[in-house]
Amino acid sequence: MNGHSTEVRQRAITLLRGGAKNADVARRLGVPLGTIGYWKHLDRAKRGECPGKHDPRCPRCHGRELDAPAYSYLLGLYLGDGHISHYSEHRVPNLMITCCGSWPGLMDLCEQAMRAVFPDNSVCRVRKTGRRNVKVYSKHLPCLFPQHGPGKKHERPIVLESWQQDIVDAHPWEFIRGLIHSDGCRITNWTTRVVGGERKRYEYPRYFFTNVSDDIRQLFTDTLDRLGIGWTHCTRHGNPYNISVARKASVALMDAHVGPKY
Repeated sequence: MNGHSTEVRQRAITLLRGGAKNADVARRLGVPLGTIGYWKHLDRAKRGECPGKHDPRCPRCHGRELDAPAYSYLLGLYLGDGHISHYSEHRVPNLMITCCGSWPGLMDLCEQAMRAVFPDNSVCRVRKTGRRNVKVYSKHLPCLFPQHGPGKKHERPIVLESWQQDIVDAHPWEFIRGLIHSDGCRITNWTTRVVGGERKRYEYPRYFFTNVSDDIRQLFTDTLDRLGIGWTHCTRHGNPYNISVARKASVALMDAHVGPKY
């Protein structure tokens, strides 16, 4: 199946039936973890061991309650470093947020938000060189993230639906935090000034948000405006992809509600 021989699949089933964990089988045979889980499900279904169809309810389709603050944060992460894909060997699509391996706190927050938004779905972390991909599988991902579509996000319009905008308006800091945690950073800038005839160095904190999509940057700055946060464009090499927050009062607000990645 999809490049894996019948022999490899049968070895995996034998190990799984013997009590081996999915992750151990995946590592041992060099097969993706999701594929191992799918093979296990098919084997259990064939033997009549599945307890029933797993069909979690959707906030959009079924009216299930949605954790709005967690969703606002996850939406920001998705617009920055997330994407939805559907592998041919999997029954449902997956949402994947890419997190730098040096920020374990960010990975924890991302996983917590996914579990809150999708309480009946499994969330996992996939290890890659220098990073971790936090993933959740659900057939209702397009319902909750209607911005999904073919191509890259900066190559298509990104507009929030009214119900999404209502959530962002109610929980703007969570949205800003998700965007900063995905495509932003907090850095320390420095400059020099002449005081009393002597040149002195001064350091000051600054937030940056960088995204190629004009629409996503607009969502970021519109939300900053509603929060009273001062910002400026920071054009580099002729590209207006950077948004800077450097005013002292605005940085203090960002520190109180967002803070640096960790």
